[in-house]
Amino acid sequence: MIRDYVEELVEIIESDKPAEEQKSLILQYHENDIADALESLNKDQRFKLYRILGEQNVSEIFTYLENVADYVEELDQDKAADIIELMDSDDALDVLEELDEDDRKEIESLLDPESASDIQLIDQFSEDQIGSKMTTNFILISKTNTVKTAMKKVISEAAENDNVSTIYVEDEYHHFFGALDLRDLIIARENDDLVSLMKQNYPYFYANEEVADCMVRLKDYAMDSYPILNAKNEIIGVVTSDDVVEVLEEEMGDDYAKLGGLTEEENLGESILSSVKKRLPWLIALLFLGLVVSSLISGFEAVVAALPVIVFFQSLILDMAGNTGTQSLAVTIRMLSLEETKPRDLAKLCFKEIRVGFMNGLILAILAFVFVFCFLFITKQAITGDTYQHLEALKASGIVSLSLLMAMTICSLIGSAIPIFFLKIKIDPAVASGPFITTLNDIIAIVLYYGLAYLLFLAF
Repeated sequence: MIRDYVEELVEIIESDKPAEEQKSLILQYHENDIADALESLNKDQRFKLYRILGEQNVSEIFTYLENVADYVEELDQDKAADIIELMDSDDALDVLEELDEDDRKEIESLLDPESASDIQLIDQFSEDQIGSKMTTNFILISKTNTVKTAMKKVISEAAENDNVSTIYVEDEYHHFFGALDLRDLIIARENDDLVSLMKQNYPYFYANEEVADCMVRLKDYAMDSYPILNAKNEIIGVVTSDDVVEVLEEEMGDDYAKLGGLTEEENLGESILSSVKKRLPWLIALLFLGLVVSSLISGFEAVVAALPVIVFFQSLILDMAGNTGTQSLAVTIRMLSLEETKPRDLAKLCFKEIRVGFMNGLILAILAFVFVFCFLFITKQAITGDTYQHLEALKASGIVSLSLLMAMTICSLIGSAIPIFFLKIKIDPAVASGPFITTLNDIIAIVLYYGLAYLLFLAF
């Protein structure tokens, strides 16, 4: 049976036990569970919890809150500032960004200079840059330290910096030099050379690098933290594994949003108006593309008049073209997300997608030919009520099957070529969203389908 931690915490908080006993029991739970329990408490009970736990513990709980601004706004601004300045600088900035402008300015004015400086350092980077994801919570030592002096510094700073598993090292010019594991420092002998314990070619990122460009390396190294450098090669922060998980979630959510035809990722708690704003721009663009499709169909009125039955199979051609293009799009974007993908691999990918589209199209074209011919042969009924001749049925079946083969082949190429083209012109390939590719493929399929019908029935 799964324990309900929230219910247990609420019972402890609502109990009449002494404050110290309540504090001891509550701190046995993870901060995330305590944050979940806050939603089940009224304001008086939350304030009681804050008094029991103290500002340091409350600051750690606040980092796990979804709508943290609602809880910060309950506090007087002095108290809110005391709690925020105890948070890691990146978490503190996240809280401040959720507040309205007046409250944020007032609380920022109450922060101690060091906390305010750390927050301003991170805030200078845009959300697309890796520097915006870093924290200033790390331990930095000099390569000139001995094992003994390095250990003393780590011990003295461990109380304020909880990211201690990796110790970062700078040279005498304050340039990033390397890193060493805390374990190696602990087991080292006092007379060991500190430099020999380090990894000097340690992976790092520059603060102004794009998050999207750092994704593959972040996943490949899978470390506890990553040093972030400024233009002078000085370490100014680190990105922790927790931050990496958030970065990956945000990037994946952003890509899914673009693939779904949204301008930004959505969440359950946002307003209807906000969701509409995110979806509407793409829908408007797709509306006009849809009108292009409709106008193309209207240009083939003579074909429809000559062979009305082909309208029955229009959706078949459009759907299969769209599905094929979307499959190629998904495969291509996945390949583009891998840093080891070379330019020659992209050409190879396009050629492969053409062949896959052709083979799938050939198989389905044969099946479609048999199905359409059997359908017309069995029903033998036109829209006008006249019977079809076998030759007409064969022609209609041939148009459907040939159009299907050509549409699936070309749309496979389009599904892979468009995101690669976007990448070449420095646009996120995910912008080649599913709805965009599908509508583009609809245009191609319509031209092929009705164009072939025109050539077979009217031109000749």
